Amino acid sequence: MAIGSTIRGASKRQVLADHVYDDLMLALVDGRLEADSPLNIDALAREMEISPTPIREALARLESTGLVVRAALRGYRVAPLFTIDELNELMEARELLEPENTFRACGLASARLLDELERSITDLREAPVDRGGESIKPYWEADERFHRLIAEGAGNRFLLAAYTALGGHVQRFRLFGGLGVSDASHAIAEHGLILAAMRAGNAELARKTMHDHICGVRLRSIADSQQQ
Repeated sequence: MAIGSTIRGASKRQVLADHVYDDLMLALVDGRLEADSPLNIDALAREMEISPTPIREALARLESTGLVVRAALRGYRVAPLFTIDELNELMEARELLEPENTFRACGLASARLLDELERSITDLREAPVDRGGESIKPYWEADERFHRLIAEGAGNRFLLAAYTALGGHVQRFRLFGGLGVSDASHAIAEHGLILAAMRAGNAELARKTMHDHICGVRLRSIADSQQQ
């Protein structure tokens, strides 16, 4: 087989695995895959009409986020939902990490990054947030994109890996995916303040506005969880 065709085949497999990963991630966030339920690779492959290989690859990636767990001889299961204490610990970790990412990204910010952040805020504003029939996927994706762009813009692969490993957005939206989004107006306004600080080139203010945002998300998440 020619090298080119091998590369194309590998690329197609990766694209398929990425799609499977995204589909399973969304099913975890919106509650279609319930907490602590078993994940049968063959059954998922039949349902999605694909081979088991991309399912297996996607589950291995999801295991690294803490969304699924694997036990010897028992296979994969959906991880239990976070407790309030675990959610609090997660948000404390984000309070330490994301302001530093924002400080660094501000110093390195290109016009393209700032425009992409602006676009994510626009998408956030236009996304559905009610608990009705529409998925919160567009809102979740726009929210996560804003924070990931900043993490990527910080220019440090290890900080980016730490951000990715936290899985902060997924774990939070997993708790409330079936209830809609209660704090959209706060989040949109806070994202706007972060972007304004970055556009002004004020790294210290950017750090502070991100810290304030994560603190606000933490308090609102805990308040929401107590009302369920």
